[in-house]
Amino acid sequence: MNSILEVSGLDVGYRIAGGHIHAVRGASLTVREGEVVAVVGESGSGKSTLAQAVIGLLPGNGAIEGGSIRLGGSADTTELTALSEKAFRAVRGRRIGLVPQDPTVSLNPVQRVGVQVGEVLRVHGLADKRSARLKAVELLARAGLPDPEVRAGQYPHELSGGMRQRVLIAIAIAARPGLIIADEPTSALDATVQRRILDHLDALRAETGTAMLLITHDLGVAADRADRVVVMSGGRIVEEGPVDRILADPADPYTRTLVAAAPGLSAPPAPRIPPQPSGRPIVQVSGLTKDFPLPRLQGRRGVLRAVDEVSFDIARGETLALVGESGSGKSTTARLVLRLADPTAGEIRFDGADITRVKGRNWRELRRRAQLVYQNPYASLDPRFSVEEVVTEPLRAFGVGSPAERRARAAELVGRVALPASVLARRPVELSGGQRQRIAVARALALSPDLVVCDEPVSALDVSVQAQVLALLEELQTDQGLAYLFISHDLAVVRRIAHRVGVMREGRLLELRPTEELFTDPREDYTRELLGAIAGRRHATEAA
Repeated sequence: MNSILEVSGLDVGYRIAGGHIHAVRGASLTVREGEVVAVVGESGSGKSTLAQAVIGLLPGNGAIEGGSIRLGGSADTTELTALSEKAFRAVRGRRIGLVPQDPTVSLNPVQRVGVQVGEVLRVHGLADKRSARLKAVELLARAGLPDPEVRAGQYPHELSGGMRQRVLIAIAIAARPGLIIADEPTSALDATVQRRILDHLDALRAETGTAMLLITHDLGVAADRADRVVVMSGGRIVEEGPVDRILADPADPYTRTLVAAAPGLSAPPAPRIPPQPSGRPIVQVSGLTKDFPLPRLQGRRGVLRAVDEVSFDIARGETLALVGESGSGKSTTARLVLRLADPTAGEIRFDGADITRVKGRNWRELRRRAQLVYQNPYASLDPRFSVEEVVTEPLRAFGVGSPAERRARAAELVGRVALPASVLARRPVELSGGQRQRIAVARALALSPDLVVCDEPVSALDVSVQAQVLALLEELQTDQGLAYLFISHDLAVVRRIAHRVGVMREGRLLELRPTEELFTDPREDYTRELLGAIAGRRHATEAA
């Protein structure tokens, strides 16, 4: 096969206040026609910077400082590092397509979807205004969108995340480029939606012969989809080779760490032994229901039933996981348990007391005994506060201890989550994602709660950091007898952390089983679909 992309000795740097960062150092790789090459590594490894350099979209403070990027194909070969921005516009979209990570910010919110897809064709002179509209519908259909004529006339906010990502795919393939760069194209999507999107990209690639440079931090995704894997760390390529060889016999210690930390690739963990029942459960939920009003249509007001007669309990020291796709009702259920929203019907008991309609002092007491760890460690910590202020904020709010005692408690908690005392004086922006999530855990523990609700607590983290946070949660549970309600769409993570798993779909709890029973003998077709979508499972099945 001929090479479609050759990167040789690439150096990329960023100017920052008071200095300079080498983001990519001496990187070399080749992508052949029709091939999928996955570039994997943790945040800060340089993988996205490499992709941005290839397509000429480095931020203003970034620059290529050395090396070569040659774009080939059946026609001519072009040295991309020598192109002006004007010349690059003829390459971008026409010869290189891009599927960016976040469809929420990548589409124009005030422009209809069909117009945005057709714009690629018009910019490159491949269609006039009228024919671009017609071809946009065809492209949306090829990208797998249902009712493409309807979708073409809608705005991005009227589509789901998976639909918006398919729009980005339609834009990327519009001009039939020889190379598509997919930069974390499914990291924000549920596992089942992720699988459908990647399946469709595979089908389009097979149909057109387009090559793909797949940027991902998820080695399971790379294992299932790539022909070859390039591993980056600290801006350098530390290892590359065929996917089977990289996974079976990684040569570099960093690659071995990534493979070991990928939950979908590693051997199934030993089943967690549930705690012996002692007294009443800390949480008892019965017939829990939540309706949301819909806009009035034809003079009638409807309702959306987000949670539909859900019942479960959580023992002290137990982790109960709720899994399902976006919109399944799992996060709404968690909010109801915490009484951050009022149920429409049903009963919630906390340590035996009915809290279904609790208010005033009793509601405040619940806030002390039940805490929440949010999904996004970048948005859940106040950027104005130091780490010490973040951790001691719950203590101040409940009037616990003197200032000196609170400082001591903060130091104790930071140490408990395996961070040095020096972080207390720093602000969240100065910490990595994994460090921020550890601080979020420390804050949740400040008041010594009985229940911690973890709402997708590791989905925004790299796999190795994810493994560290999960190990921390297990250790804290063993030491302090914490009960966890663990919300996740990632069943590979759930298999490691949970004692029992509840599968939710369209507001209903389809099955609630001990973890290993559910994974080895699922009863529901939907559960089997979720299990089949675990990243890395496809490769493991083929390897077996």
